[in-house]
Amino acid sequence: MNTFKLKIIASNKTFFDGECVSLTLPIADGGQMGFLAHHENTVAPLESGEVVIKTPDNEVIDAFISGGFIEYFDNVAYVVCISVEKPEEIDSKRAEEAKIRAEEALRQKQSIFEYHQSKNDLARAMERLKIKNRHNI
Repeated sequence: MNTFKLKIIASNKTFFDGECVSLTLPIADGGQMGFLAHHENTVAPLESGEVVIKTPDNEVIDAFISGGFIEYFDNVAYVVCISVEKPEEIDSKRAEEAKIRAEEALRQKQSIFEYHQSKNDLARAMERLKIKNRHNI
């Protein structure tokens, strides 16, 4: 089975460090990007969303990832991100409160920068809730 080395590093922890068969990430253009062994060399920005890792022993690891980038070079992938959480680590009450705060901020008169920040906050909260609800944890 073809595998590649993957290391996912968040601002506060190393989430994954080992071999994997496939990796799927949310990229900044709004879509998903998948990686298999011997993928072409790539550097890409990431958005908030779901990351899916498949290990050589057929374990599937799902998680929420918040922003960052991936560097895939010579069959080694590094993902550097702001935060990463497994579905069971997501606090749905906190995510719901963040969603409400972001929606309220969007209703207020604000600068262009603050508007985009509020949109990003809302998207991040909604992705967390979507992942948490999909896994029914």
